Amino acid sequence: MNISDIKELMAQFDNSSLREFSYRNANDDLHFSKNSLVSREQVTDPILEAPLSSIAPQSTSASQASLETANKPIAEGELVESPLVGVAYLASAPDKPNFVAIGETVKKGQTLLIIEAMKVMNEVLAPKDGVVTEILVENEEVVEFGKGLVRIK
Repeated sequence: MNISDIKELMAQFDNSSLREFSYRNANDDLHFSKNSLVSREQVTDPILEAPLSSIAPQSTSASQASLETANKPIAEGELVESPLVGVAYLASAPDKPNFVAIGETVKKGQTLLIIEAMKVMNEVLAPKDGVVTEILVENEEVVEFGKGLVRIK
């Protein structure tokens, strides 16, 4: 990939609603991000030169969230993963019903949701007949490649 291709990708990324974009092939590995989140481990106290996470206590809400996740039962079924990075849409339009709901029977090839990447709407299709046991994303959530989207039993 040459520099003009990279610049074009960056321009398209800047003009998109995506927050992150990754591209990898045999020779290149690119990652663009508009997120400005800095983790506690990355921030150091300038006087003590130690990570703030070792000084400041962890928030109880983060601990509670991890406990809730650990206690949450895992739904049965085959996990349908995101084939690309983009924004997940559970319905075809804001005023339309969701493509699928938990407990709904789906047929192989039926649209489960849409992922928008670089202004292109990509349908995520059911890989098999079954029943939707879990929807793992929210509408308009930014999803990474390989993130679990839906479970079908």
